[in-house]
Amino acid sequence: MPKAYWIAHVTVTNPDQYKHYASDAPIAFKKYGATILARGGAHQQMEGGGRPRNVVIEFPSLQSALDCYNSAEYQAARAKRVGAGEADIVIVEGV
Repeated sequence: MPKAYWIAHVTVTNPDQYKHYASDAPIAFKKYGATILARGGAHQQMEGGGRPRNVVIEFPSLQSALDCYNSAEYQAARAKRVGAGEADIVIVEGV
């Protein structure tokens, strides 16, 4: 079964509020077997519009990534992110 990757491009507009999301989201990630591969490190935008924060999270499977996103734990954390920034998130199955 191929792994899956949660790729997020984020602009944080309210760092104090965003901290609440950042402290709660890992609860869901851990529950669904995620491994954070990249989170907010140095980057260079090569094409297209970008955002200042980029995150890549590996999951054991596409289903576990989808289950995590749709879980009560993640949705509770996500609610704390509303108004704290803008995010583009895609879940991609690996090869």
